[in-house]
Amino acid sequence: MHYTPTPYEDRREAGKALAEKLVEYMGAHPVIIGLPRGGVVVADEIAKRLKSDLDVIIAGKLRAPFNPELAIGAITEEGLVYLNALAIKSMHISNDYVQKEKRARLAAITERLKIYRTVKKKAPLTNRTVILVDDGLATGSTMISAIQAAHASGAKRIIVAVPGGPLDTVEHIRKMEEVTKVVCPVIPDIFFAVSQLYLDFRQTEDEEVIEILKESEKRKKL
Repeated sequence: MHYTPTPYEDRREAGKALAEKLVEYMGAHPVIIGLPRGGVVVADEIAKRLKSDLDVIIAGKLRAPFNPELAIGAITEEGLVYLNALAIKSMHISNDYVQKEKRARLAAITERLKIYRTVKKKAPLTNRTVILVDDGLATGSTMISAIQAAHASGAKRIIVAVPGGPLDTVEHIRKMEEVTKVVCPVIPDIFFAVSQLYLDFRQTEDEEVIEILKESEKRKKL
């Protein structure tokens, strides 16, 4: 699909639009997994529409030196690491820096996970269809780590669902052997940031994620 300026009002609207493209999986009783924080808002709308379990996988971005917005890889809550070897080589990043950043990100993930898991226990993924959701793709590092984590947890099928992202990242993830399918409705002709997909791209806070997880637990009991 070609570039459409700000195709989504906000993450909620993106989630509703994405959910309609995923209804075929409703019968498989999938686990909908949002990548905190923004991806959880999108995933919540999908979980509501598909009447499915909602959970999170935390994958922390490994930040480039002098440019924390640029990912050189990612690490999951289980300690699984994905490294963008090309980026690391091109920026002449030392192994010492990478190891230090891995330790720092894992510590941050562990602290955030403590907060989330007091509300929602980790959903079992063995032999289940898992739909991994974020609010958009950029380098794909965080999503790739989440894919590896879901695969390591025994997922039978992994569907990657995002509102939008750049073609090269989408194709890279689509070619991963762990991935069954990628659903990405918007692929801009010129991609510069996930924020270009939204009119409202305000930051999602931990408090909002916690409330979403609490509400999803209440829905299960109805």
